[in-house]
Amino acid sequence: MTIQTSEITSVSSKRTTFKVMLVCWMSILFEGYDVGVMGAVLPTLSEYREWNLSPIQLGALSSYTLVGMFFGAFIIGTLSELYGRRRMLLICVTLFSSTMLATALAPTPWFFGLMRFIGGIGLGGVIPVAAALTIEYSPTEKRSFNYAIMYSGYSLGILCAALVAIWLLGQFGWRGVMIVGSLPLLLIWPMSRLLPESIEYLSNRGLHDKAKKLAQKLEITYHEPVKLEQKRHSLKEVVAIIFSKDYLRATCCFWVALFCGGFIVYGLNTWLPSIMRKEGYDLGSSLTFLVVFSLSSAIGGLFLGKVADKCGARGTVAFFFMLGALGIGLMVFKQSIYMNYLLVGIAGIGCISAPLILTGYVAHFYPSSVRASATGWTMSISRIGAMSGPMFGAYIASLGVASSWNFAAFSAVTVIGGIAVMLLPNKRL
Repeated sequence: MTIQTSEITSVSSKRTTFKVMLVCWMSILFEGYDVGVMGAVLPTLSEYREWNLSPIQLGALSSYTLVGMFFGAFIIGTLSELYGRRRMLLICVTLFSSTMLATALAPTPWFFGLMRFIGGIGLGGVIPVAAALTIEYSPTEKRSFNYAIMYSGYSLGILCAALVAIWLLGQFGWRGVMIVGSLPLLLIWPMSRLLPESIEYLSNRGLHDKAKKLAQKLEITYHEPVKLEQKRHSLKEVVAIIFSKDYLRATCCFWVALFCGGFIVYGLNTWLPSIMRKEGYDLGSSLTFLVVFSLSSAIGGLFLGKVADKCGARGTVAFFFMLGALGIGLMVFKQSIYMNYLLVGIAGIGCISAPLILTGYVAHFYPSSVRASATGWTMSISRIGAMSGPMFGAYIASLGVASSWNFAAFSAVTVIGGIAVMLLPNKRL
């Protein structure tokens, strides 16, 4: 088939790059708050007498958002190519921020869960669209680093959720913490003024004059579309390549590792404060563990990105997966609060930062003809793990066993993820 391709060869305006990265970073920050807020309010929500929720019900409420994210990644990703990346990013932020306000006013658990699911659709679309815009408007030599900076907003958003909960829970309860998550609605207009449309989108839609004018306005070097002959693989051919003899081992390893990564990230985000509360810490100290977990992962992501560039992604990710498993596993034993803070920090680097680097490695591993499909499918498997993590934590909590079982179980899953990474082929075939 004949297709048209265009390319931004350089971004000469640092101001443009900064504006795009700022809006994308803010969007990811707001998403991190929305995702992290459940773990922050779960100890209080579990004691909310009007609803009298069981651990299994609490786990289900935490998973509704992740189910929405699973579908949102497909829906928003497709719509962004039809209606524009800029537009869909702003719609996503508006959607999940609006549902946060509705969730704060929820009269019943059923309505709470419905709003979390709808908000999850918006959340699922933010990361792929923000990533695409960040990569597009970044100089080639800085794309990986800019991506890491942009994605740091996710962990910082979780951090903000924990800090806001420490500040507001005692006086305003869980509803007050949820309401704060709707404040991004006030920033939609300024964000829309800062964020340009994707030039790639305009060109791919055949709007070449608009693409050229926007490139000139943004001081971007832009080449006219060039016709190329490229074969489009059918779904059957894509599946045949991904599961071929050359790539089957890698596909299985990526899927297992990122399933475990999603499982641990969302399982611990949701249940860590509740687990530590059960260990005897007061509410403030329990939430501080979530602060440490998210802050360490934000800093660790930038550090691991540089290490992976120098030492290789496979070995770096495997090492920090295992280090994270060790951090979680050692919490089975009684420690001082400061030692537990250290162990949780190590877990944050191993359980959030390492899967982030692995996600980037997936996109570079497969041939370009199936890269998008392979990456999308792998992320879907990760979302399934993300849905499973909170429910698994709920199941452990429902058994009434010692909290050390939580740490042992989450550590075991992290070890499985690390082993899967170690079994990856040394290099792309």
